[in-house]
Amino acid sequence: MKKIFYLFMLAGAPLLADEAAAPAKENNMLQTLIMIGVALLFFYFILWRPEQKRRKTMQKQRESLKKGDQVTAMGIIGTVCQIKDNSLVLRMIDGAKIEMLKAAITDVQPGKEETDTLISKEEKKGCCSESH
Repeated sequence: MKKIFYLFMLAGAPLLADEAAAPAKENNMLQTLIMIGVALLFFYFILWRPEQKRRKTMQKQRESLKKGDQVTAMGIIGTVCQIKDNSLVLRMIDGAKIEMLKAAITDVQPGKEETDTLISKEEKKGCCSESH
């Protein structure tokens, strides 16, 4: 008799376990959806939105560039000498000039009156003219 009882318990246990586990599966699905929603909110408010704001401010800075502004691009500091569509010419402290993409600019400091007058003198001499 005990053998039949144990056989019935072993055979019936999975059936009872499935009925008890069904609400738990629905509950687990709801918890999973909530966790995915929390993760998406986290990525939006903590990562994506601040990055989007930073990009907009950098774009505004790049669009408002003018001759004489001091810019930093990839660690190189220079004064804007000439502005083109997608690039600009920077004058270094020793007088050397390099052409940089506007997208590489990471910081813009407004130009001072001293640099404006210096650049205007160089333009009269032809220093900032295109040499290609």
